[in-house]
Amino acid sequence: MSSTVNSGRLVGRSVPRREDPRLLTGRGRFVDDIALPGMLHAQFVRSTVAHAEIASVDLSAVRHIPGVVAAFTAQDLQLGDIVAELARPLSEYVPTAMPILAHDRVRYVGEPLAVVVARDPYAAEDGIEAAKVTYSTLPPLTCEADALAPDAPRLHEAAARNTLVDVALFATDGIDDVFARAHRVVDVETRTGRQNALPLETRGAVAHWDEREEQLVVHTCTQVPHQVRTVAARSLRLDERAVRVIVPDMGGGFGQKCVVGREEIAAAAAALRLRRPVKWIEDRKDALTASFLAREQHYRARAAFDADGRILALDADVVCDMGAYSCHPFTAGIEPLMACAEMPGVYRIPAYRARGRAITTNKAPTGPYRGVSRPQYVMVLERLFERAARELGLDPVEIRRRNVITDFPYTGVNHITYDPGSYRESLDLCEQQLKEEGWYEKQAEAARDGRYLGIGYSCFSERTGYGSAAFAQRKMQVVPGFDIAEVRMDTSGAVTVTTGTLSHGQSHETTMAQIVADELGLDLAKVKLHQGDTDRITYGFGTFASRSIAIGGSAVRIATGRLGDKLRRIAAARWDTDPDDVELTGAGARRRGADGDFTTDFTTDFVSYEELADTAYLKAHLLPHDIEPGLTATATFDVFTDGTFSNATHGVVVELHPGTGQVEILRYVCVEDCGVAINPKVVEGQCRGGIAQGIAGALFEQITYDAQGEPSATGFMDYKVPTAHEIPDVHIRHLETPSALTGTGAKGAGEGGTIGAPAAVLNAVNDALRPTGVELDNTPITPPTVHRALNQELFA
Repeated sequence: MSSTVNSGRLVGRSVPRREDPRLLTGRGRFVDDIALPGMLHAQFVRSTVAHAEIASVDLSAVRHIPGVVAAFTAQDLQLGDIVAELARPLSEYVPTAMPILAHDRVRYVGEPLAVVVARDPYAAEDGIEAAKVTYSTLPPLTCEADALAPDAPRLHEAAARNTLVDVALFATDGIDDVFARAHRVVDVETRTGRQNALPLETRGAVAHWDEREEQLVVHTCTQVPHQVRTVAARSLRLDERAVRVIVPDMGGGFGQKCVVGREEIAAAAAALRLRRPVKWIEDRKDALTASFLAREQHYRARAAFDADGRILALDADVVCDMGAYSCHPFTAGIEPLMACAEMPGVYRIPAYRARGRAITTNKAPTGPYRGVSRPQYVMVLERLFERAARELGLDPVEIRRRNVITDFPYTGVNHITYDPGSYRESLDLCEQQLKEEGWYEKQAEAARDGRYLGIGYSCFSERTGYGSAAFAQRKMQVVPGFDIAEVRMDTSGAVTVTTGTLSHGQSHETTMAQIVADELGLDLAKVKLHQGDTDRITYGFGTFASRSIAIGGSAVRIATGRLGDKLRRIAAARWDTDPDDVELTGAGARRRGADGDFTTDFTTDFVSYEELADTAYLKAHLLPHDIEPGLTATATFDVFTDGTFSNATHGVVVELHPGTGQVEILRYVCVEDCGVAINPKVVEGQCRGGIAQGIAGALFEQITYDAQGEPSATGFMDYKVPTAHEIPDVHIRHLETPSALTGTGAKGAGEGGTIGAPAAVLNAVNDALRPTGVELDNTPITPPTVHRALNQELFA
């Protein structure tokens, strides 16, 4: 690693986001902004029924619609299916083949059957209206009970009881005896609503064939461009070199866009067939009903405690409704395997047993969504501690204090090793903050006035920087983990950084530049980030699971260090000195004097990066024979342990309004620790955005289905999204426990806000309901539910 005099000058500072001037003044470039000569527009004929055999798809009338250029069925395009694999026996995992266009059976409302290509979007819409599809309907499976019924029809022939994943994990020897001897056993059963990640920008793609490069170029808003390239090439039966995926500015992803969809491949296939550019932009109705959904989970859990409130054992049965197909590359195992592997979380739990199942139903497929099962299992675990505290007569914070991990590294009963964190410290500070603000006194005063105020907490960790080892434990056939970075200096001394990660709102253009500028002593303006282009970097796994700074940033720092080493060697050769006597500073290099100190004479013992680059590129004959021309360095980074863990405690104060059943959040405190915060303001933005989405899941958002499999929410009148009025100001306090496992000391910060919010809000609501004797365990917590609880009505 290079010696740099001003290391740390930018890392840790809340420098303004470099993206903002472009994005806030309308100069961003998103997929729908792309317009190419001769461009056509695609839309999809989608299934209007949840479950049926396809008798026929008649597009003859479509082709006579004015403006329609072509219409294709699965038989026309002959594309390969998308199959996500786990290296597990069929008793544990059943793969599904997701066709790009359905051809024999439809399995959910909104499944694409055909693609219509027209001169403008309106003609494409007219075309899909003219399509005639004949179905032979089958009984739909719209809930867990339907899918698991012994006589239920199979959605996929190989999936007995419509179960795609069934894995039993971590059955500690003697766990049943632990429960039998325990002083107290508490149980919780929870259900969480099906949600849509709802990025501001819906999915879309613009594809065209580049004759000169003999490449199919696909501009699309994905979090995983290299994965899209790989799957598209295989589906289209092209060499991977013949597919280039480019991601322009992207208006959010939140996990929904880190799986490979069908529509962008179908649009690309149409462009390839027609040899004309084709654009597809998803409308909001399709985004709500036919895109990847998440979060519909059912937990039955129990925990054993001793008389002092220390947990002795945890037993959990997890069922996740994964919809009609497995998502690629994570498979239907993404939610149940995550939940079972990580549920013990921040607590010392001596004995553990878990069973995780993924069932298939006639709903749009489930994919990742910010947090991936952690908001749900944290809610389950926190509810168990709340219930145990109540039954044992303990303070809810004190029972957590007695059980959180305090000695690190700690290897849990789930065989995961947790690196150092601030679990106890964040819990104490969060409670202290609410006490100092007087909320406990305000709660007592409200009770005297007949008002319902509640205080709730959630204490949790967020595994970040999942490396290859962590994903390999799931037995995925596609094992994400490493990432690659290239750092290149040009003859002007400016630096271009290319990464395999991809920003869709995480401020990478700022934070990656901070890392590079610190390492080289450069001005931030001299660093430019390139991302989201599969032709610019060999391979990358994109951005998800809070991996970009932990893994991608580490690769950037290592590559920058290597470039710095080369600059020092070139400077040392110029002065005929040792590279150890050269330091990078002030956009150049200076040498150590005879007195052992680095010079302050910038006229004779200083050489600028422009001069060094001039030698490296334009006067390579001056370089020593052991130094190659050019100034480019690459590096890969992977985490070969269980990853690095961020942690936080959330504290929430709510008031329940008896007349309306509304839940009003009066105060929200977040004490978080993500290691070294490259840019604290960026971290705060991630926390606030994540908390907003967590509150949305706790109180507002849910997609339901009727008995025929028709989704309830086709627009924002039905899908309740919170506004700024419902989201409180969030007080954030930072702790810093640097990670020894990453190249920057940073841990991930992208998902923690979402993980902690549902549990904290639910616990606060239950604390407010304490006088009624009613407890709630399901989300979303709707106003009718609260109204009934406050009126002490019985629940069916």
